[in-house]
Amino acid sequence: MEETIPGTEAAQIPQQRGASLLETAVRYAEERHWDVFPGTWLEAADGVQRCSCADPGCAAPGAHPAREDWATQATGSATVARRMWQKQPTASILLPTGRTFDAIDVPETAGFLALARMERMELTLGPVTLTPDRRMRFFVLPGAAVKVPDLVRRLGWSPLSLDLTALGEGTYVAAPPTRYGTRGAVQWACRPTPANRWLPDVEELISPLAYACGRERQERPFTTP
Repeated sequence: MEETIPGTEAAQIPQQRGASLLETAVRYAEERHWDVFPGTWLEAADGVQRCSCADPGCAAPGAHPAREDWATQATGSATVARRMWQKQPTASILLPTGRTFDAIDVPETAGFLALARMERMELTLGPVTLTPDRRMRFFVLPGAAVKVPDLVRRLGWSPLSLDLTALGEGTYVAAPPTRYGTRGAVQWACRPTPANRWLPDVEELISPLAYACGRERQERPFTTP
């Protein structure tokens, strides 16, 4: 059974209710060959869900690394992943970028506009996540973080003028069904399937993504400082 985000046929989210974080993390390592590592988790305190990091002002409660050495902790072994989540079954599922994939981070509104354009252009997409803080991450081949600034300039934009960021080595993305506190869970806007096992190069997607971010920037309400 699947849930579909209204607005685009490309945005299909598998039903995540009931899926254990442990089994999902193992499946990402086993079936997609993605490195995974457990992050923080949510704890109930006085009826409120708080991040295990104990910071009351945590920006991503239950959805960020629990250790400074998270990059060395990440594993592509399903056996090791199972062992790590058995220690803390409610830990979030985090995926390091810059290894098997990079991710292009854009606002949700721009992401859905880009998805519609990509569908019309019949482009091959990789998986795409949608986060509760209204961001979308498009999975592409590693190396995108280095290429993106120059590619954006070639399209006539200043890299600093667009709300478009390439996540590469040294950072990570939260994977479904990780929850951001009370804001909801990360979902798939385009779910992983056998058809998108081979990821696109960022050069194939950058034009519709930059165009969508440019439109989103132009339509953003003007606010005075």
